[in-house]
Amino acid sequence: MISVKNIEFSYSKGGEKVLNDISFDIEPGQCMAILGNNGAGKSTLLKCMDRIFHSQGGAVIVDGKNVLSLSSRELAQNIAYVPQNQEISDMTVFDMVLLGRKPYIKWDADDHDRQLVRELLEKFSLEKFSMRKMSQLSGGEAQKVSLARALAQEPKFLLLDEPTSNLDMRNQHEVLQMVRELAAEEGISVAIIIHDLNLALRYCDRLLFMKDGRIFSDCTPESISREIIEQVYGMNVVIESIMGHPTVVPV
Repeated sequence: MISVKNIEFSYSKGGEKVLNDISFDIEPGQCMAILGNNGAGKSTLLKCMDRIFHSQGGAVIVDGKNVLSLSSRELAQNIAYVPQNQEISDMTVFDMVLLGRKPYIKWDADDHDRQLVRELLEKFSLEKFSMRKMSQLSGGEAQKVSLARALAQEPKFLLLDEPTSNLDMRNQHEVLQMVRELAAEEGISVAIIIHDLNLALRYCDRLLFMKDGRIFSDCTPESISREIIEQVYGMNVVIESIMGHPTVVPV
């Protein structure tokens, strides 16, 4: 289980808190959407969870271990983070995904490492791009490669910052369905920053709404209410059931 306990963060000593007393747990196999307006602190929270930023208070516990006590190798074996913006690289797609095996490789990649990469490329329908350079991919293709590389780490905790932002409608649904299935199959805890409420309602088990650096609501798709959405986003909505899925419709 992943536990976030009383996380607090500000960008300067004594400055305004960007995160204030953030606490929640994520069970193995569970997908949690992190939602809220721009500036609510969502990306900052993910970076604190992956130790990119050092929080001024609180802790992130993975399988009973504080991430601050882990070595860089141990951290990468436990947590995989996919940022919103990726650097352009001249690596091939195969080598980029193989990079996800770095926390496990001592001297050189072995047959198991390469086979795992091939399986992930197949899952993400990237086999035909295997030897293509990353700089030659579309934004959506590069995003799928980044997800495959993160999963190559075989993490216990997967952090995704807007993983569907560069994907078309079909790929948005395919990728989120795949993430949900892999989380359930492998027992991975997943936290996803996502702006599309209806994608979150369809593919996530829990919805964590943030407002002004705090948790405003922690609910399930079944318990979501129009009042939560209206207070977080400041707009009127109705929630309809469409083909068995709760769907948010702006008024």
